[in-house]
Amino acid sequence: MNLDDSQSSRETVVHVRGLYKSYGSRPALDGVDLDLQAGRIVGLMGQNGCGKTTLMKVMAGLLSDYRGTVQICGLAPGLEAKKLLAFLPDSSMISPELTASGAINLFADFFDGFDREKALEMLRFFDLEEDLKVRRMSKGMAEKLQIALVMSRNVRVYLLDEPISGVDPAARSVILDGVIRSFNEDSLMVISTHLIQDIESVVDEAVFMNSGKIALHRDADEIREVDGKSIDGLFREMFACSPR
Repeated sequence: MNLDDSQSSRETVVHVRGLYKSYGSRPALDGVDLDLQAGRIVGLMGQNGCGKTTLMKVMAGLLSDYRGTVQICGLAPGLEAKKLLAFLPDSSMISPELTASGAINLFADFFDGFDREKALEMLRFFDLEEDLKVRRMSKGMAEKLQIALVMSRNVRVYLLDEPISGVDPAARSVILDGVIRSFNEDSLMVISTHLIQDIESVVDEAVFMNSGKIALHRDADEIREVDGKSIDGLFREMFACSPR
């Protein structure tokens, strides 16, 4: 792990040591060590099945049968830590019968510190109608609504699991623009993806996962300036990926 020395003064908001998680006899996380600081956008990158989603679910407090240490702002995953963290899963989390404004009302009632005005502003940015029901939305539209809901929570850690997977390139760009516009620089954002080329321009750090392990954790600018490679290019070199 080679990160810029300037990060040493930042507050560590995610701390993981010796994390192991298996599904039956199959290891999903195999001794993960990871520290992430506030004020950073981190790309959690790897091919499907490498352990990205499992790691995020452990951090989000959705999986408890693991070994090792996990802390969110000094707290073990659980009820108190969940108040400091917002998780966007890779599947829909909104009832198809809700409208966009109804989903905002639900989040405002359920989560302390939810910023209704910010959510409405993001709807306008994404050009989403407030009275449109989720079941009538395209996949890209529904993804934008979920992004608006998650990013309107006032928390320290945002975990976005494959937020641009399954949508067209134009929608990916708009989604990422919305995410960056709404990012609070006192927080940490982790974006997991296998579409590395699409997010590398917005991330401050790259974390590569492979077979349940952290294969690399480095500053994005260092990769470009010292190695003379793009993040996507380095990933392909390390894991012999064929062009998509």
